[in-house]
Amino acid sequence: MPRFLTMIRIDEKNSPEGGPSPEMGERMGALLEEITKAGVMLDTAGLTPTSEGTRVHWEGGRLSVTDGPFTEAKEVVGGYSISQCKDKAEAIEWAGRFLKIHDEQWTVTAEVREIAEG
Repeated sequence: MPRFLTMIRIDEKNSPEGGPSPEMGERMGALLEEITKAGVMLDTAGLTPTSEGTRVHWEGGRLSVTDGPFTEAKEVVGGYSISQCKDKAEAIEWAGRFLKIHDEQWTVTAEVREIAEG
């Protein structure tokens, strides 16, 4: 079965202070338990803020390193999941369910991409 990487994109500047509400945390826990029991979830995690990140860039034969935060980016990857689904439609369905558990004040985008195998 194909594997999919889902990148969760957020706007760090407009994310709710204090992070997810307790109710959202409960909904997220329940969904993660369901997707794990279904045998779909292989790995998932949130990421630290871009202020703690570093970009390594290669261009014109030169390597450059830039520490965060990355203020030019409106949306950044705030988390990811790796799932194993029967097809892309199933991966999109799970991503949509994940987005719907967020409280209304969140603006979240999921980018779903199949992992190219060997």
